[in-house]
Amino acid sequence: MSPFLRIGFSNFEIDPGLAYHEEVLNPYCAVYMKEAIDTEKGQVYKQKKPTMYPPWSSTFDAHIHRGRIMHVMVKDRTAELKSEATVALDSLATRCKKENGKLEIWLELKPQGRVLMEARYYLEKSDTPGQTEGDPESEREREGLFALHQRRGAIKQAKIHVVKCHEFSATFFPQPTFCSVCKEFVWGLNKQGYQCRQCNAAIHKKCIDKVIAKCTGSAINSKETMIHKERFKIDMPHRFRVYNYKSPTFCEHCGTLLWGLARQGLKCEECSMNVHHKCQKKVANLCGINQKLMAEALATIESKQQARSTKDSDIISREGPVGVGQPGMLRAPSGLAGSPATATPANKDMQGVSWEAPTDVGRLATEALTNEEPLYAVPKKDHHPKFTIDDFILHKMLGKGSFGKVFLAELKKSGQFFAVKALKKDVVLMDDDVECTMVERRVLSLAWENPFLTHLYCTFQTKENLFFVMEYLNGGDLMFHIQSCHKFDSHRATFYAAEIICGLQFLHSKGIIYRDLKLDNVLLDSEGHIKIADFGMCKENMQDESRTSTFCGTPDYIAPEILLGQKYNSSVDWWSFGVLLYEMLIGQSPFHGRDEEELFQSIRTDNPVYPRWLTKDAKDILVKLFVREPEERLGVKGNIRQHKFFSNTDWDALEQRQVPAPFKPTITSPSDCSNFDKEFINEKPRLSCADRTLISSVDQTMFRNFSFVNPGMNRIAAR
Repeated sequence: MSPFLRIGFSNFEIDPGLAYHEEVLNPYCAVYMKEAIDTEKGQVYKQKKPTMYPPWSSTFDAHIHRGRIMHVMVKDRTAELKSEATVALDSLATRCKKENGKLEIWLELKPQGRVLMEARYYLEKSDTPGQTEGDPESEREREGLFALHQRRGAIKQAKIHVVKCHEFSATFFPQPTFCSVCKEFVWGLNKQGYQCRQCNAAIHKKCIDKVIAKCTGSAINSKETMIHKERFKIDMPHRFRVYNYKSPTFCEHCGTLLWGLARQGLKCEECSMNVHHKCQKKVANLCGINQKLMAEALATIESKQQARSTKDSDIISREGPVGVGQPGMLRAPSGLAGSPATATPANKDMQGVSWEAPTDVGRLATEALTNEEPLYAVPKKDHHPKFTIDDFILHKMLGKGSFGKVFLAELKKSGQFFAVKALKKDVVLMDDDVECTMVERRVLSLAWENPFLTHLYCTFQTKENLFFVMEYLNGGDLMFHIQSCHKFDSHRATFYAAEIICGLQFLHSKGIIYRDLKLDNVLLDSEGHIKIADFGMCKENMQDESRTSTFCGTPDYIAPEILLGQKYNSSVDWWSFGVLLYEMLIGQSPFHGRDEEELFQSIRTDNPVYPRWLTKDAKDILVKLFVREPEERLGVKGNIRQHKFFSNTDWDALEQRQVPAPFKPTITSPSDCSNFDKEFINEKPRLSCADRTLISSVDQTMFRNFSFVNPGMNRIAAR
């Protein structure tokens, strides 16, 4: 029998002199087991087993192999902390044997912090009361059941801003970087600016409407550049020559430093532009052109054209009839004199420049005036009193992540309990998630129309935070409950599945794709009925033949069409529903992989394993939900409610919540938190501190339509 180590981490410390937010008080640990592999380039380490997230003061077993290392990383929920260390298991085993089989040491992490590690050395598996990493039962657990004992976070593709063929996304610049438009330093924390995924041009977020150069992609004579030449009539190639810089110099395209001691980059002989060798073919033919000044000039021209168009419309209106008793009154055509922002420039072709070239300010202003929210967005709020965080008492922390925190809160006036979700504005802005936040608020306000969606009472904001006040569902989520019973019996799984279908179909009827259905996002109320929660991944306006292509979701639940980069519709929710139903019935995930790459490959190609004890109807519905052709998938094709799996379901009574729940969670009081993970409950409930400098630079107008009060909240407050 091979020897193994039983390892545990019980404490984490960081230099108290460092000014971190309080989130660092609640770090978590990730452990990567890697094996040494010989390649043509030498020895490399490859991870072959799933990443482990051992809770503090718990243990896990690791077999000792030559060349095997343990990579330990300590993070926090805001991603501001990331400390790591690597330990060779054979060296650790040697130290354990010298200490009579047990070792307790502080493991130093880089760049800061240390973790208290305990390791015990064992020779035989029989010495352990539990299963170890190497035995068959444990392998099955790690590949199957173990997956349901971990909460799995969702992922989302970075938001892309397409401007002049550039594909800009919010980017964190790890080194000093300068804007390629205004040439000023890109400063700030987190994701300071935008960078084009095609040509690597770096810009301020505020300069995105001043970009006039088409993206060149990877070649100077690309199709985009040819279009650029044709429309702007500007074709001024740079005359670059290799140059030896005697002082630190930055590339004026990607904004980063030109490294090296000699021949560090290229300088244009005409305009003195400095670029990396690698950036030469990505620079637009704008030698001697100042993009910022050009954009401002074109904006001025556009403004004059709009004014001229307005004047022309005035003349036209004077030629029409004049109101009786009101001499000289103008009757401007609708949308022209009355709305100059939407006026169309007259005689565009005479201007000598493309009217796609000016800044997007006019377009954005027009969109701001005409882009109405969906009809279900919010109830009217003209005469409703406003709420603030001071109206609530924060009792417990129910959860925490990079977005912010969720609290159990009590309304002072009525004593009723709510779940208050607090988002940090700086994080929302830095991650380009403003629209996602507004979508979440709109969908939550719609949820009042359906009993199987989490209800929202009001939203409000401060200078630093956004607040959602939602109903407090103290029955816990399905992930919490399935951990205690391994899997649900057929009756219970059928009941939950049917109520989830009601909620999903309601969202789809409103043109909304949910995109993050999983055990963690299905909550139970005090009576045992389900409520779908967390609408931050939703996509609106998806009626009829609409399609979208954003890569997002929780890895285990992502549909194959998303992984293949295809445009998709509500079909992805039915695939996720199939994964969730499989987990409820069988107690493990249908697709497996040691890492995300293998997991995604499994989703694209593998067929799930169906145990012999699974009923014929249960297997049939799962097979039809796991059809990889979206249009042939059950839920998209056919009526899922009529499947034999739901033959005993009274859908009319179910939609009225008249079918008794097969399981009623144990709840002792309206403020009971016993059905939530203990990870956060004992932590002091307080709002995160934000960086004052960063908050002062936040554009608060981005959140001007966020706050509202649902009429139901007024009735509660008046009690």
